[in-house]
Amino acid sequence: MNLTDVIEGLVEERGLSREDVISIVCEGVLAAYKKKYPEAELSIKFNRKLGSAEIFLKKEVVSSAQDDDKKVSLRKAHVVSPKAKLGDVIEVPLVDKIGRIEVLIAKQVIANKIRQLEQSAIAEEFKDKEGAIVVGNAHKQERAGLAVKIGDAMALLPTSNSIPEETFRIGAPIRALLREVLDVPRGDFQLILDRASADFVEKLLELEIPEIFEGIVEVKKIVRSPGYKTKVIVSSNNKEIDPVGTCVGVGGARIKPILRELSGEKIDLIESTESLDVLVKNSLKPAEIDKVEVSQDEKRAVVWLPQDQRSLAIGKMGRNISLASKLVGIEINLQEAVSEATSVLSSEEGE
Repeated sequence: MNLTDVIEGLVEERGLSREDVISIVCEGVLAAYKKKYPEAELSIKFNRKLGSAEIFLKKEVVSSAQDDDKKVSLRKAHVVSPKAKLGDVIEVPLVDKIGRIEVLIAKQVIANKIRQLEQSAIAEEFKDKEGAIVVGNAHKQERAGLAVKIGDAMALLPTSNSIPEETFRIGAPIRALLREVLDVPRGDFQLILDRASADFVEKLLELEIPEIFEGIVEVKKIVRSPGYKTKVIVSSNNKEIDPVGTCVGVGGARIKPILRELSGEKIDLIESTESLDVLVKNSLKPAEIDKVEVSQDEKRAVVWLPQDQRSLAIGKMGRNISLASKLVGIEINLQEAVSEATSVLSSEEGE
């Protein structure tokens, strides 16, 4: 059975090693023959000179053979192995051809084995990139999300891992966090991407801001509502370096590329401090806060602020105050501050 064309075609089309393809093709052919001869003990060898697979049956040498699948007469055995003697087990070439059904079985086995080999190769290539940012191109919109081509591999950016209302034209470059590398594909995809998590923003900060990558400026905590806002607490390990200013850059040069990558999502950078009062106050950016009072158990905080700052503190659909609460790890309650002028007026009316 000449398999040269089959093997060369798979090597060229799939980019696999010739040795792996030969092994897989032989497995498929052997499976087909085992289907036709279920009781026989078969083996296969690849003849490299002829580019063919040769099938052999293991048979016991007997004086007079009755079962051709398991036994061979001494006379016939000598044709294959001149030194064979009674009781020996030798390999006898099988010259019978397989039918259409067996050929289909061979094709199925080969296809499955090649798929498994490709899956293993993808897992090996991308496993050490899990949790890092990868670059690909938008390939096709699927029901489950966006198919993204990364080199020769196909990845999925699920809708649940996407920034709300964000769209990409086909062929457009995409940066995303490689969230998961699956050993066994989920549907057609083995690589799962993410653009909606706080981890994605943190990795972007590491890429765009050398001081964060080098550990001079540290991201202490980060919370995110994708498409709306991310809040980040940063600290500096060098007293001469302002962590917030370093992240923003001159004229916003460092933070602007990140904002563009996030389709205009806002980022509030907050300097780390041991004062929980100050941290709560700064976490409610862009609102201006008059006073913060944290409970003794540090589980709740009451925040006084002017009436015109209340909506800024709460944010769209309550998301700003929710993010602030998650960032500092305590419950935040807003209280309208009474201005001095109002206090004096109320006092005079009382008199």
